[in-house]
Amino acid sequence: MQASAYYESRLNDICGSEHVRKGVPMSEYTTFRTGGPADYFVTPGDRESFLKLVWYMRQSEREYLILGKGSNILVGDRGYHGTVVSTAEALKDIEIEGDMITAGAGAKLADVANMAAEASLAGMEFASGIPGSVGGAVFMNAGAYGGEMSQIVSSVEVIGPAGEVINILGSDMDFGYRTSVAQKANFPVISAKLKLEQGDKEEIKARIRELGIERAKKQPLEFPSAGSTFKRPEGYYAAKLITDTGLSGLTIGGARVSPKHNGFIINLGNATSADILDLIEEVKEHVKAKFGVELEPEVRIVGEF
Repeated sequence: MQASAYYESRLNDICGSEHVRKGVPMSEYTTFRTGGPADYFVTPGDRESFLKLVWYMRQSEREYLILGKGSNILVGDRGYHGTVVSTAEALKDIEIEGDMITAGAGAKLADVANMAAEASLAGMEFASGIPGSVGGAVFMNAGAYGGEMSQIVSSVEVIGPAGEVINILGSDMDFGYRTSVAQKANFPVISAKLKLEQGDKEEIKARIRELGIERAKKQPLEFPSAGSTFKRPEGYYAAKLITDTGLSGLTIGGARVSPKHNGFIINLGNATSADILDLIEEVKEHVKAKFGVELEPEVRIVGEF
């Protein structure tokens, strides 16, 4: 049996052939709505299959990528020559007990925030408009409007170096600006326990609505994007640097620096991943030339361009 056929058969054995697909366009699974095909796209149906698959991927030394909601990633137009492992089915459960929420890595952050509101639990309002998954949010310590995951994470379940399940306390997650120990050590997130506070349901919902209105006013939500394209440089704001460099509205192909929020690069509808990457590089060069500041993409860039 050829190596590729054997590999595919192992994926089928672990997850079931109905969960394994070939040549899936990543444009269907990223919020940029761009990206070529993944060699394999696997959606394990349960936690056990997910754990077995990650263990096998590591043992086989095949290239793989764990994908939540695809909200912080740019995949090359020529695709991803590896296996994309989706957490959407296996790790989607959300449970509430008292003031603690246990959410799987594949759960949608906004769904968790809305469930928290229904349970009169405060502290997740900031996350209600972030279009990512719990796993991705914990992995990169996502935040908005003065809140971030480090403030509410009680503990995180990850896959350790030998495939073992490890529980890490929130205080040991080494959270920083858009980073965590899970990211630094490449520990895939399985689930997280979020510690919230009892509050008034209507006040919590009102705050979520207020933040939603604020986002719609200030962010180009009508266009595909990956949110803020660049990390905040120490002592600066990326959007202001871009504005002050005169790059508002700068366009390459179908990609544009959003005039509404210069920190966002948007897909006008016909952008390629190469357009977006070229625009990222163009913005970096101009800002470096004018201010001497090196902008670092917040967006993860993978695949072949």
